[in-house]
Amino acid sequence: MHEAGQPAWIPFILPVVIAIVLALRLRGMRRARRLRLETLAIVPAIYFVVFAVSLWEYPPVGLLNWLELGVATAVGGALGWRRGKLMRITVDPATHALNQQSSPAALLFIVLLIVARSGLRYEGAAMGLNVLQVTGLLLAFGLGLFTATRIEMFLRARRLLEEARAA
Repeated sequence: MHEAGQPAWIPFILPVVIAIVLALRLRGMRRARRLRLETLAIVPAIYFVVFAVSLWEYPPVGLLNWLELGVATAVGGALGWRRGKLMRITVDPATHALNQQSSPAALLFIVLLIVARSGLRYEGAAMGLNVLQVTGLLLAFGLGLFTATRIEMFLRARRLLEEARAA
């Protein structure tokens, strides 16, 4: 058994599973998918609930920890905005249907975040980091990232749709 009752093979199989999922995702990125403005808020809303429950169960201690969460959220938001700009959004001129196509750079960005999170998860305690605090920071970062990505996509898609309807 590994740490916390976890089988020792889990850290070794996880990268294989991630690689398979990413390969399938890269293959699917070649085609555009339908973009529905009304569903863009679902992922950030779910993530917010996860973040709020985490804060409820393990609240930050002290002003410094709250500030760190705020900075992590802001940094995630800034990078999420950039990630949102990497998404290709098009409007079908005949039907005015919105389509999106993820950028390989956006996927690479998520892969780097997963690698960083995994490294901190497995090596954070050995480095003397508070794993709960690191997890909270990563959740705050993710909340900012996913929310800003969706906001940027929503604003840009709405503007493109309005331009297409006016033409």
